Amino acid sequence: MPDKSANVMRDIRVSKLVLNICTGESGDRLQKAAKVLEQLTGQQPIFGKARYTVRQWSIRRNEKISCCVTIRGEKALQLLEAGLKVKEYELLKKNFSNTGNFGFGITEHIDLGIKYDPSTGIYGMDFYVVLDRPGYRVSKRRKCQSRVGIQHKVTKEDAMKWFQTKFEGVLLNKAHAQY
Repeated sequence: MPDKSANVMRDIRVSKLVLNICTGESGDRLQKAAKVLEQLTGQQPIFGKARYTVRQWSIRRNEKISCCVTIRGEKALQLLEAGLKVKEYELLKKNFSNTGNFGFGITEHIDLGIKYDPSTGIYGMDFYVVLDRPGYRVSKRRKCQSRVGIQHKVTKEDAMKWFQTKFEGVLLNKAHAQY
């Protein structure tokens, strides 16, 4: 059987990176968080709404409580590299999903290289990385849509191996990461 690693269609790549800041409230604090994302990525963020009312947290249904940006291409790799540098290239095994994607969070956005502004404050953010292989377009295209075969899908083990080789990352087995 031929070596699978030599096939260029088996290469794993970053499909997209999603940055999310959830403030838990609308208003001025959410607008400042959106400004942080725009400053970081150069893209206009979209706002997420609350699914239902939670009186203890004083949020109402359909109230804007978060903002996120989807980044693709070279910019996604640069921001992912900066985020992993903050985490010291250490992720938990539970950060990886069964579909071959992974996510992690940072507590302060100023660690990414943005200058601290007292009027804005400090925000934590979530990074979520979607991995794919060449040929995944067959499941997304409009005409002649098809399924990605089971052998071609990115698994949890594939994603962990890609993270270790691409970024020389360390996988931890702990229940919780140290901050």
